[in-house]
Amino acid sequence: MKKTIISLSIAIILFMGIGYLLNELAKSRTLQLFGGLITSVETNEKVVALTFEDGPGENTYEILNIMKEHDIKATFYLTGNEIVNYFEDAKNIVQDGHEIGNHSYSHQRMVFKSPSFIKEEIEKTDELIRQIGYEGEITFRPPFGKRLVLLPYYLFKQDRDTILWNLEPESYPKIATDSNEIVNHVVENIEPGSIILLHVMYESRIESLISVEGIITSLKEQGYSFLTVSELLNYENKE
Repeated sequence: MKKTIISLSIAIILFMGIGYLLNELAKSRTLQLFGGLITSVETNEKVVALTFEDGPGENTYEILNIMKEHDIKATFYLTGNEIVNYFEDAKNIVQDGHEIGNHSYSHQRMVFKSPSFIKEEIEKTDELIRQIGYEGEITFRPPFGKRLVLLPYYLFKQDRDTILWNLEPESYPKIATDSNEIVNHVVENIEPGSIILLHVMYESRIESLISVEGIITSLKEQGYSFLTVSELLNYENKE
């Protein structure tokens, strides 16, 4: 009986250890088993990319107006489901000259999903992105930044990188609820080649939406220019 309890305890500890390691791998910003993993770009020039996740949504009009006012082009990582629900808003993002990225169709964590599920999520959203008139390169960002083996392998076979970020002020609860704190966090941690992540499409993220103008003006004062993700990647290649 004692040996059985010991064996069971060891098995539980091993199971928990494996689970912990898989979770760390799934959210890692530095390690991926297949393909390219992009969190920022190495450059000495003051160039950054501003990216928005999710949507289109109820605040599409507001964020597009802010972008127009400051003559900034951003990268919008849209979900297929929300493109369907806000089709005209999605078209407006394209018509304003912004880059569109694929953020899956249903925004489910793409970990422990079948190859067919991954393929459908990405290809269905790619097709919708083309339907709204976007003709440029479609980069991909996984929901919640999570991936393990099958998603990176699929992207690798498609010659597509996994695009993440190195600045996400909303990941800190005390910062996420105050637009001034969001601005301060970005300004204090910005570096050449950074990819900034914000969620601005919903009223629950109103502080993030309010922060955008402050981020743009503050970084411009520091001499930064804003590029789309594809432009930033090409910029590194040119260097």
